[in-house]
Amino acid sequence: MEHFLSQHGFDICLLSETFLNSGQAFRLANYVCHRTDRPTTGGGTAILVRRGIVHHSMPIPSLTHLEATAIQVTLAGRPVLILAAYLSPSRPLIGADLTACFGGGLPVLMAGVLNAKHVDWNSRLNTRRGKILREYADGNYCLIFGADSPTTNPYNPLVIPDVLEIVITKNLSFPVYLTSCSSLSSDHLPVLIDTSFRSSFLTPPDRPHFRHRLGQLPNSGGRTNSARCGIAQRCGYRHMRREILRRRSESSGSVNSQASPA
Repeated sequence: MEHFLSQHGFDICLLSETFLNSGQAFRLANYVCHRTDRPTTGGGTAILVRRGIVHHSMPIPSLTHLEATAIQVTLAGRPVLILAAYLSPSRPLIGADLTACFGGGLPVLMAGVLNAKHVDWNSRLNTRRGKILREYADGNYCLIFGADSPTTNPYNPLVIPDVLEIVITKNLSFPVYLTSCSSLSSDHLPVLIDTSFRSSFLTPPDRPHFRHRLGQLPNSGGRTNSARCGIAQRCGYRHMRREILRRRSESSGSVNSQASPA
């Protein structure tokens, strides 16, 4: 996953179904992680932000079924709320959850898996949840985007590939462009979201102990702006899960090696 992020030069990465819990650490070099873990098994969302990008975590009013993590960044000279979202297929989509995310007055970009299909965002068919989301978007001035090609590649050959990963925006002053790619080992493909905006970017601090690991990352020294922002949504759950467990093991080993007897 770390190679995938550096290869594509992402500034922001949105993740759904992280399967993290409060006792697990998840860190990637050169990225700040904001996460919302489900109290029970499964689910969860997270946002990775490249170090140096001016941003802060944003609280979301109480959600009933939707899971989400939010940050605020400055894009095109305006504050924008960016959310990673996930809604389990076993939970209903309700307007109150959507209003909690889109009703705060800020421009919004949400990306995730809401398990809501509609031909308007390039799914094969319309589901009941997709119709509910379509109706909400129409009544609340939201736009919904889906990739032009399927974002799922099911392991079961009897299941037809479809578009599940979507982007929902409100009051953005710039367009968004979606592309699914076949990177990472998952039945859900990463979705790349390109925009034409410029974001506030400070020069990252000098961290010598990171130099070797950051050597393959795009050089950001001296940058004051990021010309483009890429967002990878659901970057391969199975690949990410292995990365999380590896990072947790490394973290535990590091703590144990540094501990000294009392």
